[in-house]
Amino acid sequence: MTAAAAAAGAQPPANAPAARRRLDRDDLLMRGGLVLLIAWMGISLVLPLWTLLSKSFQDQDGAFVGLANYLRYFSTPSLVDSVWNSLYVSVATTLIVLPLAFVYAYALQRSCMRWKGLFTALALIPILAPSLLPAISLVYLFGNQGFLKELMFGASIYGAGGIIVAQVFYCFPHALMILVAALSMADGRLYEAADALGASKLRVFLTVTLPGAKYGVISAGFVIFTLVITDFGIAKVIGGRFNVLATDIFKQVIGQQNFQMGAVVGFVLLIPAVVAFVANRITERRQVALLSARAVPHEARPAPRRDWLLFGFCALVGGLILGILAMSVWASFVTLWPYNLTLTLKNYAFGDFDSSGWSAYWNSVELACWTAVIGTVVVFMGAYLLEKTRGFGWGRALAQFLAMLPMAVPGLVLGLAYIFFFNARGNPLGFIYATMTILVVNSVTHFYTVSHLTATTALKQLDSEFEAVSASLKVSLFRTMARVTVPVCLPAVLDVSIYLFVNAMTTVSAVIFLYSTETKPAAVTIINMDEAGFTAAAAAMAVCIVATSAAVKIVHLMLTRRFERRTQAWRKR
Repeated sequence: MTAAAAAAGAQPPANAPAARRRLDRDDLLMRGGLVLLIAWMGISLVLPLWTLLSKSFQDQDGAFVGLANYLRYFSTPSLVDSVWNSLYVSVATTLIVLPLAFVYAYALQRSCMRWKGLFTALALIPILAPSLLPAISLVYLFGNQGFLKELMFGASIYGAGGIIVAQVFYCFPHALMILVAALSMADGRLYEAADALGASKLRVFLTVTLPGAKYGVISAGFVIFTLVITDFGIAKVIGGRFNVLATDIFKQVIGQQNFQMGAVVGFVLLIPAVVAFVANRITERRQVALLSARAVPHEARPAPRRDWLLFGFCALVGGLILGILAMSVWASFVTLWPYNLTLTLKNYAFGDFDSSGWSAYWNSVELACWTAVIGTVVVFMGAYLLEKTRGFGWGRALAQFLAMLPMAVPGLVLGLAYIFFFNARGNPLGFIYATMTILVVNSVTHFYTVSHLTATTALKQLDSEFEAVSASLKVSLFRTMARVTVPVCLPAVLDVSIYLFVNAMTTVSAVIFLYSTETKPAAVTIINMDEAGFTAAAAAMAVCIVATSAAVKIVHLMLTRRFERRTQAWRKR
């Protein structure tokens, strides 16, 4: 090396100060964005929940009364019974759904049966429907004037049995997706070793398959339990006199205008949901990697007897799911059940059954669109800030905690908390109460966690060298995000948007307390029409929601394939 070269090498690059200033500016912007994310979650989640908790310790005049409301709650037998009723239907549904979903997932992942794509599509249908739809279908099938009421042998579908059956339909796809993912991870070498040792099929299942999927089974169980104990729609339609915590909140707030007791019930409902969430997180942390670098993918071998048995099982379960959906579709076209079965479109003239008419449907479409657009931007930017911000440890830890918190908060509790917070006297944000804005904010916050995890998973696949190279070339982080990060993560972005759209379209518990006459969503209209005795019109509105969600899902699949060809070519050799 010459002296000149050595001298040149000893000198810092001419653009080093500019690069350092740019890095400092980018870091400042990233940290500022993270603070804004924390502020957003504080306003949309933490402060409303704090207001809810404080309201449970006050009387109707706002004076502090300590535990008086809780003592009154636990001294009222009918209210305490609702706790045990909620736990009963939640545990029962979990015990039914888990084996059904596991066998179905096993058939999709570990067999060579035919028509797996069709069975997958059938199993995911309930995700596109509001939870009210299976309850309405069961009323038409096994209700007092049901098509198959003779099969009930004098028993009533209204109550715990009806809730459990409807919840099985509603929760099945949520458990199935988790179990399919769990069973897709398997090391073929373990099965080869078991075959070489002459282990029986049952022994292989008990010692290899089941232990490998145990964390997925546990996680699916917690998800089912949380979905059931926090659901409002099914219990409202088919619960009858069987009270649960979710319906108790509605009765206390809407029926009796007892907001303090409603806050107590909401906090009681929050406890089992939080416990299930924490237990699920502990289980996830104990999970270890099932595939090593030397792992061999497990491929199912044809076994005619097993494959046909699993085919029959999937055909039965898929047929029942399709039958429940078909029942609602048929009922929506019947003139007067069960006396006049002539098909008609009169049930779709919603203005004859509810003052909102078709405007409720369009309100839901508008809510879903705004939630998908705004939510996708907020979620992806929040995940990007968490993943790419350097340093600022306490801020990142707090933001990550707040991003995971919504999963533990039932929609009904969040909606009730919004009443107390945004409708409070002196709140400068009170102007958004009873508007479409508060419905959008509530929906984005309620469904934030799953969307955040989806975006974070995609961002973790990107090497941090992209940002380092951009900094050396004096390219801002946000330009790198627009030119590199977003195109690479586009499939995940689309998944977040469709998840938010479908959930905002079908939700009822999160918005039941927040709508006005101008912003009433379709799911709430279904409840109102069912209460008024217009069950056919309620079924028709539910069918409209399913059709809309399915159409948007198809468009999503088409866009995903198109963008994958244009932006994901690097994934293919």
